[in-house]
Amino acid sequence: MNELFLSELKSEDKELLQKLILLEEYILADKGAVTSVSDDSLDGLEVIINQCDAVISEIESPLEKAETLLNELYFQHLFIDRNQTKWPISAYSVAQGLNQRAMSPIIKAALVKEIISACGFETDLVFIPNKVMVRLCCDEQYAIIFDAVTGESLDWNELDDRLDELEGDPANQDLTSIVDTVALVEYLSSLKNSLIREQMFDKALTCVDVLLSLNPDDPLQRRDRGFLLHQLDCFKVAVDDYRYFVEQCPKDPAAKILKLQLEKIDVVNNVLH
Repeated sequence: MNELFLSELKSEDKELLQKLILLEEYILADKGAVTSVSDDSLDGLEVIINQCDAVISEIESPLEKAETLLNELYFQHLFIDRNQTKWPISAYSVAQGLNQRAMSPIIKAALVKEIISACGFETDLVFIPNKVMVRLCCDEQYAIIFDAVTGESLDWNELDDRLDELEGDPANQDLTSIVDTVALVEYLSSLKNSLIREQMFDKALTCVDVLLSLNPDDPLQRRDRGFLLHQLDCFKVAVDDYRYFVEQCPKDPAAKILKLQLEKIDVVNNVLH
């Protein structure tokens, strides 16, 4: 893995959106998809920011300003969408996703964060069990936490119910901003799954390589790397990753199946020698 590329991904001087663009270029630059010049341009982002800023410029109430901004963004600029279990590969491209209004969750969260911040609000990404969401701080007392894909916000009861799912004492739960690495792992994991569905195994393998660079020896990623190497006819190399996964996650159902397969391979090798 290129050390300069990794240092840029981990840099605190780059915004999350910039890091996502770096990943996109690294993994998808030669994906072969036919895109128009307009699909590849981020000029529309500046237009959206300027129009949103103009709509809220005369509003004094922070809460009213925030609500007006979200309405403008999701309804007037057509950011409203529905959650999906499967996203097309184009949804993982920042410019293409924005211009087609079909953005995967982390891409959309990063773009929404960029727009809201440019309009003068403090905003960050937070993890509510099972989902990364956007937090827009209206003032020191009030914040709106919402799903970047749908634009739907959580009320206090819903937030409390979600936080109850976290381990530990609910009274001590602190809803802190997630670090960029968490968002990048979410992006890479989801993109990897989309690439596997499209049987683009070489690019999915690149996703896994980056994931392992960010979180070395993650057994699940080692398992996936083994699977992808296997698909690319590199089975002898894949065996080491399969064995590592079986050793680290012996109770996983997939590990039990792999263990039986590896035992058969060992028997065959012993017979041949």
